[in-house]
Amino acid sequence: MLADLLEFDFLRHTFITGVLIGLIGPLLGTFIVVRRLSLIADALSHVTLGGIAFGLFLEKKTAITFITPFYGGMGFSVLGAILIEKLRDIYKSYQEIGIPIILSSGVGLSVIFISLADGFNNDLFNYLFGSVSAVSLHDLYTIIAIAVIVITMILLFYKELVTLSFDEEHARISGIHAKRIHFLFIILTALVIAATMRIVGVLLVSALMTLPVAAAMRLAKGFKQTLFLSVLFGEISVVLGLIFGFYFSIPPGGTIVMVAVAILLVAIVKNNLFSYQRKGVSSNE
Repeated sequence: MLADLLEFDFLRHTFITGVLIGLIGPLLGTFIVVRRLSLIADALSHVTLGGIAFGLFLEKKTAITFITPFYGGMGFSVLGAILIEKLRDIYKSYQEIGIPIILSSGVGLSVIFISLADGFNNDLFNYLFGSVSAVSLHDLYTIIAIAVIVITMILLFYKELVTLSFDEEHARISGIHAKRIHFLFIILTALVIAATMRIVGVLLVSALMTLPVAAAMRLAKGFKQTLFLSVLFGEISVVLGLIFGFYFSIPPGGTIVMVAVAILLVAIVKNNLFSYQRKGVSSNE
């Protein structure tokens, strides 16, 4: 694979993209899991699928070519994030209801536009489950820009995000503009989902934002350590998943997710063994 990586541009684009999404996916996913908003990633991924299908429909049925499936998915993802925030304002006592509403809408739009675009084809399959050859140079530049934006925003608003994640009421009392920070947070989530779908696939994108975090939470002793381990496990999942996908000629999305699942299982077993050992030592004392 190393020789091919040096020879073929599309493999280099895919590898660089993989490293970037292995960083920003779990990085933002840590805040998502801590805030108990894991289903937002699922909702936005289904809306993104609707945007991809819309872009494919425009490519096949109209003369509009500047809205590609990639940018159609990104646009729908950001729009879905904005609508979730609007629904949170409308249903103040039941704010979580906005997530299934947007998820259901995304599924409905996907079915309609996939049908209008003459059903499933190889392009749609690549968007659903990822592809090692799907990342163009233009896509790479877009994903680099998204990564820079996400990392910069997290660095700038790290304290606010942490405070909101653990005690939203205290954050409001402290003068933090919770509504603005949450709006920024959900837009960043939409952008990360749009960036990740190229390699992992839109149906599996939420896994990269939650599985490494779930594994890290079983081993970490603090929030910063959880962040570090989440990114580490995310990078391992992406790199090994891309290697397995390349050698077995299968979509990398599935292999990335299964590596992440394996890491999670190891973390759970190790944590349980440590707990049993500690209990054994305590009982002997």
